Amino acid sequence: MNGTVSFKTPNGDEMVVITLSEYETLLKLAERLEDFEDGLAIKAFEERLARGEEEFISAEFVNRMIDGESPIRVWRDVRGLSAKDLAAAAGISATYLSEIESRKKEGSISSLKKIARALKVDLDDLVAWGDDDADARAGT
Repeated sequence: MNGTVSFKTPNGDEMVVITLSEYETLLKLAERLEDFEDGLAIKAFEERLARGEEEFISAEFVNRMIDGESPIRVWRDVRGLSAKDLAAAAGISATYLSEIESRKKEGSISSLKKIARALKVDLDDLVAWGDDDADARAGT
């Protein structure tokens, strides 16, 4: 006999009572499954990395974005591009790029997509660090 008892509550929910030993076994199995899933995720990431679909960037660049610096400026530095070169690659003026980087202008979705394409990043990589994040960090 495994010591498992099942019953229904007055509102119809099915409940199970198991021994502490069975509960601890289930916890261990759940942890092993989580470790296995993590391993699969790491392997998938490593495969994407090997195919050039993923990349690492240094903590220096990530910290600059966390500290509120324009992600476009940071990614431009990661890619080793001047503002003039990025603007040309994106098909926008260097002045407009400067205004977007300095947050004087938000930049149109079309322009941000062109910039993301030129930087070889997802649009989310450029806008996920927007003013809302800065406001949240400042507590406003």
